[in-house]
Amino acid sequence: MARFEMGSADMAAMAPGVATGESFYELGLMYASGRSAPVDLVAAHKWLNIAVAKGYRAAAERRAELAGEMSAAEVAQAQREARAFLTRH
Repeated sequence: MARFEMGSADMAAMAPGVATGESFYELGLMYASGRSAPVDLVAAHKWLNIAVAKGYRAAAERRAELAGEMSAAEVAQAQREARAFLTRH
């Protein structure tokens, strides 16, 4: 039987049907703060976008704050990645 760390970024991607909006929100915060992963604002914005799409509305405020720290190109990249993820899952 495989073992997975619950805080792992791969966990949400492996089981997107099981993951909740809140779990994607937590993943976004992990990347935004550098908790358990290097700071990656594009990845953080991507996961917060997915959290909002999955119905976790609280992620929208944090996503907006984060976008203020990013370039337009970075925000666009995060949005493309979120759309690609949602299309596949």
